[in-house]
Amino acid sequence: MSETDLDAVPRFSIIVPVFRVQGFLRECMDSVLTQDHTDFELIAVDDCSPDRSGAILDEYAARDDRVQVLHLPENVGLGLARNAGLEKVRGDYVLFLDSDDTLVPGALSALAQRLDATDDPEILIFDYARTYWDGSARRNALAELLDESGAPAFSLADRPEILELLQIVWNKAYRRDFIEEHGFEFPVGYYEDAPWTFCTLITARTIAVLDRVCLHYRQRRQGGNILRTTSRKHFDVFDQYARVFAYLDAHPELSRWRPHMFRKMIDHYLTVLDKPGRLPHNAQAEFFHRAARDYRMRIPAGFVRPTGIAGGKYTLLAKDAYPALAGLKVAGKVQRTVRKHAGKKVKQAKKKAMDLRYQALLRQPLDDKLAVYSAYWNRLPSCNPLAIYEKAKELAPDVHGVWVVKQHLADQVPAGVDHVVLNSPRYWEVMARAKYLVNNVNFADGVVKREGQIHLQTHHGTPLKSMGVDQKRYPAAAKGMSFRKLLARADRWDYSVSSNQHTTEQWERVYPCNFESVDAGYPRNDVYYRATAQDVLDIRERLGIAPGKTAVLYAPTMRDYQVGYVPRLDLEKISRELGEDFVLLVRTHYFYDQDPGLQELQERGALIDVSGHPVVEELCLAADALVTDYSSIMFDYANLDRPIINYTDDWDTYVRSRGVTFDLLSGKPGDTPGVLATTEDELIEAFRSGRWDDERATELRAAFRARFCQWDDGNAAERVVRRVFLDQGTLPEPLPQQERTVAPSPRAAAAAAGLVKLPSPRAAADDEVTTPGDPDVEMAG
Repeated sequence: MSETDLDAVPRFSIIVPVFRVQGFLRECMDSVLTQDHTDFELIAVDDCSPDRSGAILDEYAARDDRVQVLHLPENVGLGLARNAGLEKVRGDYVLFLDSDDTLVPGALSALAQRLDATDDPEILIFDYARTYWDGSARRNALAELLDESGAPAFSLADRPEILELLQIVWNKAYRRDFIEEHGFEFPVGYYEDAPWTFCTLITARTIAVLDRVCLHYRQRRQGGNILRTTSRKHFDVFDQYARVFAYLDAHPELSRWRPHMFRKMIDHYLTVLDKPGRLPHNAQAEFFHRAARDYRMRIPAGFVRPTGIAGGKYTLLAKDAYPALAGLKVAGKVQRTVRKHAGKKVKQAKKKAMDLRYQALLRQPLDDKLAVYSAYWNRLPSCNPLAIYEKAKELAPDVHGVWVVKQHLADQVPAGVDHVVLNSPRYWEVMARAKYLVNNVNFADGVVKREGQIHLQTHHGTPLKSMGVDQKRYPAAAKGMSFRKLLARADRWDYSVSSNQHTTEQWERVYPCNFESVDAGYPRNDVYYRATAQDVLDIRERLGIAPGKTAVLYAPTMRDYQVGYVPRLDLEKISRELGEDFVLLVRTHYFYDQDPGLQELQERGALIDVSGHPVVEELCLAADALVTDYSSIMFDYANLDRPIINYTDDWDTYVRSRGVTFDLLSGKPGDTPGVLATTEDELIEAFRSGRWDDERATELRAAFRARFCQWDDGNAAERVVRRVFLDQGTLPEPLPQQERTVAPSPRAAAAAAGLVKLPSPRAAADDEVTTPGDPDVEMAG
């Protein structure tokens, strides 16, 4: 930024306080930085957030010089974080944006035009809409109060009904000199918006309105809103209104607003009392008596109470008659219950009766030394749950692990592994009594999450495709899915395992539930840092891969828009064109049944069908290169630092039918893992020319690995077990990537055993093209 730019005064200064919101922060920041009106500065205040929100902000600041980041040394709360931002503002107008909310496209242009049209008022009030997890939106119910007809700018005395709007700070633009002239700042504590908004509105000489939705106010299903938490902190509301009335005392010229502020205060107190779950049960009477004291102390002369039920509550508060108010609340609850009675009866009729034995088991004490594991909808032990199971046996040996499997697989469970058959009597017993529930998908809807149980969701991949509530936009992916039931299952999660920042942000955004992210790496990938050269050779021998052969693993994902396995490549042609020095390993997605066509090709020697191989990590260790499309296997395979080729013949269709989280085909470092091919001929040419493992492919692979193998270092399972089973809050940090030792490539392993000879490394300036017949270079270092 030039010195001239630094001296320029932007039209807007936008303050974004940030705390524990990494799943939504990028959407917030992008909503500002992509505005068509660009004359602004964005001051993001990291309120000592314990997640990686601060690092995300630094990313944006590095890319856009309009972003300034303040990292506070300790958590100070929303109000003081905003004050820290106020100390840095330079713009004509100040906007406040909460870090899980967003500006709508064109918002700043609309605000700038309205400010020009109203001769720069001290406050401009604009509209907002509440947005929900299911994609719906609802505009402010009092939008008619923002009617732009009449005087362009006015005082509050001209339109006092403005006070009926929800009094929050982020639906207004404040002229900076107005803030500075009166020294407005935010207080500490809950309800910090009340003193700011009321004091600024009654002080402003000129106010204007904009009848347009400029902001989307995210309604979090759970968490994210401290006002929905049960806490004595709600008593802070008394201090906030004490500040409002202290301001009135200090400014007698504003005394006409005392009745209005008194009514807003009492309405607010009653709202806190009426909202279920805000006050601890044993604090409700105390809160009422405090409110009654304020009522008597601050009631203005000649105050007229409202009519109806609200007026009745005012009367009870004036008399400090808490028992009567409690009775009134009970009566209202009974009335609401009667209205909903018929609907509830219908729901109860549809709901399956819970097994009586399970009900009895749920009343028995939890077994703190019992853990239940499941993988891929109760298939055989595998994936992240299996790696955690093995590490828990080492670090938490007193916790006994039991696996859930389908009946037809029970005889295939490895010897020595305790297991139960799905829906058997013992299954319901362990599900009811185990303290730990570990799965890479969700347990069935009928499983009750008991108080004291700990549910660990390990997931089974890094999300390129849209997941969770994002699938709602893609009917081919959703296929009649009940998103309410999906989120009810996710509500049971206590911990969610992640292997990289991208994944953490995605899970926290698309599963808006109250879980803790365990940024540990994927435990199933530990083997890539533990396997030896002999392990690699043994796996290849079991698969029938001859020494010196270049094994290419082809592992495509499923298509939501197709039914069953549909080959996208002429595998016989690919195998023939690659030549005798290559061997093709083919693994279909686990959703599909065994394909007879692959078995036929295997019998003819064209390929090796590894679809039924139980351990996909072994296939990755055996392969010299991976050919895939959009499968999450690429993120795991990247740990091995071996070539990845993406065959993306239907990318546009896949994106339209499923949706993606980033542009795999952008060619940018971090997005694209290596060579891209959209036709069979391009794929064959990539191998024949050597592009599959040239310098460009290597550079892309390194950037992809740095982004998506962020926390995988061979110790992920240990970090998960220590956090979940041993309740250790501080976990060992992942090793820097340059210090990680990955399993040797097959050719390096064979060379170490004297089975093949490695070629001399090529000089950096050597532009010689590698052909399929040339010996492969060592890819693992």
